[in-house]
Amino acid sequence: MLSLQSLDYFLFSLSRILCTPFAIFIQIQGCIICLVLALGWALAARVRNREIKQMTDSMKNGNSLSFLCHDINEFEHSNQVNLPRVTVIMPLKGFGEHNLHNWRTQITSLYGGPIEFIFVVESTEDPAYRAVSRLISEFEDYVDAKIIVAGLSTSCSQKIHNQLVGVDQMHKDSKYVLFLDDDVRVHPGSIGALTREMEKRPEIFIQTGYPLDLPSGSLGSYCIYEYHMPCSMGFATGGKTFFLWGGCMMMHADDFRQDRYGLVSGLINGGYSDDMTLAAIAGAHKRLISSPPVAVFPHPLASDLNFGRYWNYLRKQTFVLESYITNVNWLMNRALFAFHSWASWGFVTPYFMALIHVAAALRYYNMPYSFGETPYTSGGLVLVTVLAICTLVELLSMWNLTRIEVQLCNMLSPEAPQLSLASYNWCLVFIAMLVDNFLYPISAVRSHFSQCIDWSGILYHLKDGKVSKIDRTQRSKDMGPVFTDLGGKHLYGKKGLPARGSFLSSLVKSFAQWHQPKKFDN
Repeated sequence: MLSLQSLDYFLFSLSRILCTPFAIFIQIQGCIICLVLALGWALAARVRNREIKQMTDSMKNGNSLSFLCHDINEFEHSNQVNLPRVTVIMPLKGFGEHNLHNWRTQITSLYGGPIEFIFVVESTEDPAYRAVSRLISEFEDYVDAKIIVAGLSTSCSQKIHNQLVGVDQMHKDSKYVLFLDDDVRVHPGSIGALTREMEKRPEIFIQTGYPLDLPSGSLGSYCIYEYHMPCSMGFATGGKTFFLWGGCMMMHADDFRQDRYGLVSGLINGGYSDDMTLAAIAGAHKRLISSPPVAVFPHPLASDLNFGRYWNYLRKQTFVLESYITNVNWLMNRALFAFHSWASWGFVTPYFMALIHVAAALRYYNMPYSFGETPYTSGGLVLVTVLAICTLVELLSMWNLTRIEVQLCNMLSPEAPQLSLASYNWCLVFIAMLVDNFLYPISAVRSHFSQCIDWSGILYHLKDGKVSKIDRTQRSKDMGPVFTDLGGKHLYGKKGLPARGSFLSSLVKSFAQWHQPKKFDN
């Protein structure tokens, strides 16, 4: 009994210590972080909801194709024939459960202007090669698409190498180039929307978007959803942003042809992260990055995404802060490293304190004995109540933004299977918030001291912010299938077969026949 009393006394004393001014400050700080996130998501939801209202009003006015464009006059033949040529480049690595559907949404775009699709793989041994080849053969009479073997990168990441090889092969008359990751599920009107905005505002350097994660049910998938959600508010501005997502980037083709601002040399000479490098160049030259409100893309996560794959993904995300091209870029990355680490642990710490307050209260009101003078104070429960209210507000705001983005995606892709909030487990979302924010600073510190990362079976080493060594001997193909982090793609495993066509596939074939009486121009 004496030892139990001692433990209770220690618990009560600890709860009292956590009611000192400094401890209260830490707990209030956590509440403020919750409310700031809630406000950011509320503002993002307002931007997305405004787009939904415009689409709804357009449909009420008789435009049944508002998911492609609000202005029905844009569909006039005189406007369509003047649309600029676009090259879509998709660097590939591996083949997974969602890739074929994603690729189909990319090549069955209802963009009315001339467009070509370039798939780029490292080698013909990549499982994506055969799957894409069959997909291209299915649409060869209707879509200008080809697959290119880029070979191995020697001075930059394989993704950047594939992108630049695709740029070298793009049509000489292409005005814009759009980079899409193979896990991006675009809407029928996405390419048209991005192009229209580039035409209206020539000062835009890069147009981007952001994914809406669809968790598969595992804790790892919810951790990735939670990791992306704070970033999503930076992309839901309806215009200017300082953020850039490498999964969707539209740029002026001439910027690459002329190596404007040194962007090609900056990428090929030691570039690790395409989006971080280009964002740094945009910032250094005060160029505009824009994110239109319709640029939100469903991103289904692998059904077997385990915690280990989430951890490796988090490691890759924190590792990009170790890459830089200028001293200012390095300084900004250090500031982001410090701020994100502080905010992550500043968010998590109050919940550990709350556990102590709750445990102390439960013991105090249920102990079978009494102290002569108890050190317990009920002030801890007041702090717990405030934190619980702030957490509820934060989760409601996150739920609301997700709900609106799901609705927007459903409206932008009316032919696709409708997304639903019913599959989201909000208890797991809360747990993922704690897990992800606790692990982020640990991952960031490890990335800083290791200076190397495993990305799709390739080990990249950095020196002075640039790729200095690429090690492909780490994994052998004889070791069996290797999986990527989010899509669960086979990097060296089975080759996939395309799925059956859909209504949209038939529609794009008819559209291509109407728009291009001849097959393709050169």
